[in-house]
Amino acid sequence: MLAAMPDSAPSPLSAGGTSPRDGGDACPGTLRLHRADDGALARVRIPGGVLSADRADALLAVAGRFGDGELHLTSRGNVQLRGLDAECGGGPAELLGAAGLLPSAAHERARNIVASPLAGLDGSPPVGGWLSELDSLVCGSAAAAALSGRFLFALDSGRGDVDALGADVTLIAEGGDCLLRVGAADEVFRLPAADGPRAALLAAELFLRAARDSGAWRVKDLPDDVRTALVRTVGATAGPVVHHPRPRTAKAPAPGPVTAPDSSTPATTTTTVTAISVGVPLGRLAPAQWRLLTETARRYGNELRLTPWRGIVVPGPFGPPGPPTQSAQSGQSTLSGQSTHSTQSRRAAEALDALAAAGLITGPDSPWTGVGACIGHPGCAKSLSDVRAEAGAAVGPVGRLPVYWSGCERRCGHPHGEWIDVVVTPEGHRISHVRGEHRNPRTVVRNDPATLASAVSEARA
Repeated sequence: MLAAMPDSAPSPLSAGGTSPRDGGDACPGTLRLHRADDGALARVRIPGGVLSADRADALLAVAGRFGDGELHLTSRGNVQLRGLDAECGGGPAELLGAAGLLPSAAHERARNIVASPLAGLDGSPPVGGWLSELDSLVCGSAAAAALSGRFLFALDSGRGDVDALGADVTLIAEGGDCLLRVGAADEVFRLPAADGPRAALLAAELFLRAARDSGAWRVKDLPDDVRTALVRTVGATAGPVVHHPRPRTAKAPAPGPVTAPDSSTPATTTTTVTAISVGVPLGRLAPAQWRLLTETARRYGNELRLTPWRGIVVPGPFGPPGPPTQSAQSGQSTLSGQSTHSTQSRRAAEALDALAAAGLITGPDSPWTGVGACIGHPGCAKSLSDVRAEAGAAVGPVGRLPVYWSGCERRCGHPHGEWIDVVVTPEGHRISHVRGEHRNPRTVVRNDPATLASAVSEARA
């Protein structure tokens, strides 16, 4: 059990206000917009990436009324609205608040939580309970309002997918327990699963105390000795230490149907379709695409899960509810079960066909699979090129490695793990192979689209 776990006091800022560190944190939110070359930008936090169909409708309404109408997915499963009128005032926040997307004005940029998008859908345990509790705890903590917009929580179902994203505080499901990771440390702390969310919040609050002198925004930014002391302090209130190295590669859900063992037929190896997964080219969704996704979700499970890989999972069920009925006639139950599975597969395939026709990635053979890019020029003043157009011109055979195009050295929204890095520099496009913190080799291609496309394809092979 957790020792000396204090209750968090309700936030006196829950009705609005600014955090003590607000002046130095430039991360945009819903209340504090970022001025870009294509208009103001709002970043709406979607904890765990989980949206109901009604809340998805609200986001589309705000994008259409105040922005350019499109919705942009981020590398943390959030949504950015671009092209907002600088004079839109509190209109977006008012509509988002009415939809339940802004439960605490003081904490709106602190609600950075990623979660395994296939949790509870592919045979791994669900993490929805953790998600709801942690979000509530963060919004109820006066201290947590001071977390920067960069600080990140991760809730991993045991797949290792979001554990690999390098969050500041990570909970990992393991049987009836959970593992708590602080930063990128290979040593984690085992504790009862029910204690996980409160332990995660305490770790974040202890980080804030540890960061007072250095001004660090994230655990990795702390001086080495301070970071070591933080992990030790967290461990004193948690459980036993376990060696559990952090995965080095973050694996996105494969586009297509999502299956899991069929619990209604435990004696067989039958699987059932539990969800569908799609990728979004460059994370950019036109109104018609968003509307189709929302309608699909409303028809089935009434939920969308935005992934940190700029994709969307739509949970089912896709077939008739309930297990197959028994019959006095031998074999009738098996036939009924087969019919149910056939219906699930057919409905999932129909939904995927419609989404593919709308331009979304529904299978591994799409040339857009694994291709990402920052917003680039003309939306960003710091970008040296229209990298989205260049990425589109260079798409070809699906590569073994993902590729990310950046208009400048900041590499906003880049992936984690192993990937091909394409950065525009004054000398040309620099291509390098990234493995964690290592980059090699480096090739520069100068103003030759055909040579650039060929070099990128070769690097990804």
